[in-house]
Amino acid sequence: MLTIENFLPEFKKIQEHLKEELSHLRTGRANSAILDSVLVESYGTKMNLKGVASIAVPDPKTITIEPWDKTMLKEIEKAILVSNIGLNPVNDGKMVRLVMPPMTEEFRKELLKVVNQKLEASRISLRQLRDKIRDEISEQEKSKLLSEDQRFALQEKLEKTMKEQNDFLKQLADEKEKEVMTI
Repeated sequence: MLTIENFLPEFKKIQEHLKEELSHLRTGRANSAILDSVLVESYGTKMNLKGVASIAVPDPKTITIEPWDKTMLKEIEKAILVSNIGLNPVNDGKMVRLVMPPMTEEFRKELLKVVNQKLEASRISLRQLRDKIRDEISEQEKSKLLSEDQRFALQEKLEKTMKEQNDFLKQLADEKEKEVMTI
């Protein structure tokens, strides 16, 4: 029999996707997650930055990247510049340092727009999932696998779950907004 719990992994996937998307946004605080998408040319192949170097966050404004092979310093520097993450690498011969510049008010406002766009995209995914579940509920009722009472109970539970999921997504976005606006 169909239950809302059957769809919890799909709800979780939407939550995790938003968390992932928000973690890649650059704020005034150093976060190694912004480097996840950086690919470095290494021995003829493109590799993830974490695959060729250790990444550390020694203080809230600095990220250090220490390659295991010092000959990779120039390639790492080049990859960071090409990746358009908005940071300028400083190569000191042993490691690459990324200093987080202070964010301007204009940049903060742009970042808030991006946070809200990502929240809205997640809400759209949530609504699409809700529609899919509603369709399955209707199909099961037509096939006489569900009674009318069971259908109403499932739809009520679905609406309750949707509210909880929307609230959770909003909470994630609010936390990111707070982080963005913290000077």
